[in-house]
Amino acid sequence: MQAHDPVIVSPRADQTPDAGPRIRRFAIIVAIVLIVAFLIVHFVKSHEEGEVAAGTTQTSSAPALVNVITVEGAPASLALKLPGATAAWYESTIYARVDGYVGTWTADIGDTVKKGQVLATIETPDLDAQLAAAVAKLQSDEAQVNSAEAAQELAKVTYERWRDAPKGVVSEQERDSTKAGNLNATAQVRAAQAQLVVDKAVAERFRVLSKFKQVTAPYDGKVTERQIDIGNLVTAGSSSNTTLLYKISQNDPIRVFVDVPQSAATDMQPGVEANITASNIAGRVFTGKITRTADAIDPKARTLHVEVDMPNEKQTLVPGMYVDVSFEIPTGGLPQVPAAALVFRSGGPEVALVDQAHQVKFQKVTIARDNGNSVEIASGIKTGDVLALNISSQIAEGDKVEISQSKESPANASAIKK
Repeated sequence: MQAHDPVIVSPRADQTPDAGPRIRRFAIIVAIVLIVAFLIVHFVKSHEEGEVAAGTTQTSSAPALVNVITVEGAPASLALKLPGATAAWYESTIYARVDGYVGTWTADIGDTVKKGQVLATIETPDLDAQLAAAVAKLQSDEAQVNSAEAAQELAKVTYERWRDAPKGVVSEQERDSTKAGNLNATAQVRAAQAQLVVDKAVAERFRVLSKFKQVTAPYDGKVTERQIDIGNLVTAGSSSNTTLLYKISQNDPIRVFVDVPQSAATDMQPGVEANITASNIAGRVFTGKITRTADAIDPKARTLHVEVDMPNEKQTLVPGMYVDVSFEIPTGGLPQVPAAALVFRSGGPEVALVDQAHQVKFQKVTIARDNGNSVEIASGIKTGDVLALNISSQIAEGDKVEISQSKESPANASAIKK
């Protein structure tokens, strides 16, 4: 027998160490870790929910936090600031008084004009012809009067001659005929004179209208609008079918219109001073005085219409501007509180009084004057009372509150001792 090389036999895969136990052990470890993690998370979450619930319970049972103010007396006078509007002292819309077409114009918008200055001229060929015809008719009437007067003079002399003639020389019929002729001649003179008066009036009317061929400024002022140009046909009148020629306004002095609330109407008397400011004119305060009021309250707005007059030499203010108008009005020394201290209920306005024990008591009040951000109180509270501001509708009579230590009311919080 031949000798054989030694055979090397490799181990089989099913002969490797068993991996099953190791996998099971790993799975068990992972499961344990997940269970522990779940328990930890559940514990933390439960703890947090308990803290939140405890905090909510504590918060709901804690007194509400409020800002307070101490009631003080109003100052001797109060600045009442209201919106107003400027208006021209005079403002005129100029229309044509005669029919024709524009021949020339010399004033444009923004120009300062003087009273009587010619702004434009109107060519009026029809009016010129009518005036010429009226003058000619007037001359004819004058001639008719002269002729009638001459005839009347002859009739008068004839009548006097026949009247004074001895009886029997002329018949009574001839005497009566000359008398009638004299009376007729006198009537003809009067008719001619009356026609002369009528035609003089017609001619004078055309002469007066001819003066309106020149459009002039009615007063010293400024041109604010021009609607004509050379050659434009213009029609006399101011109806909706006619076009205006110019608008002119006089701005010195100037008016300021203000609508004052009814609560301050009794203080708005002629002579009361007013300070006027405009947002587009920074740093300037203009002074005027009340010159007139409507003396009646507008039933819709419950306001009093007031007019303030002020000098405006440099034309700084122009008509149509929005301005702020301030009046110094007496207050009467009544208690004054912010509008935020009022609570409006079905029974009327109230305030929330805060006593020494931090308990809330709702007190009815009577409003004397509403100044916007502040209100003067006629009855219900007194100086030194402590009031809650912007109190919540959830706070009821007798509830306890906590005083806020914010910047809005640190001094007021010390007014109530804990």
